[in-house]
Amino acid sequence: MSNSLTIQVRSFSYKNGFPEDDSGHGGGFVFDCRALNNPGRYEPYKKQTGLDQEVIDFLEAKSRIQDFLSDVIRLVTPSVKRYQERGFSHLSIQFGCTGGRHRSVYCAENLSKYLSSTMGVQVELQHLEKENW
Repeated sequence: MSNSLTIQVRSFSYKNGFPEDDSGHGGGFVFDCRALNNPGRYEPYKKQTGLDQEVIDFLEAKSRIQDFLSDVIRLVTPSVKRYQERGFSHLSIQFGCTGGRHRSVYCAENLSKYLSSTMGVQVELQHLEKENW
């Protein structure tokens, strides 16, 4: 198995459209987080992000985010293994939500930690809306 696989994990806002593929490989996964309860609709969380503990607590208590991430991991893991076996060098995984600052950020962060710690891959994490936080 090759350990040269780099996985690009990004969060983005659907308001700004799908991110461009700058790898030249195309494809990958895009997960829509908009079905999850949005902390951005509640005043205490509007200025926060998926990196803030208050938002994390909200998402873990008031949405099905753990189920969502479990499903994402169940889908992504076999592909990562096959990409490694076949010697592929790049895979893109993206999470979108309305503003690109709460749900998608939380998901991108957590999947990145999982992939880095369990799959033996290099992960490039990027939050595309960070300049607007």
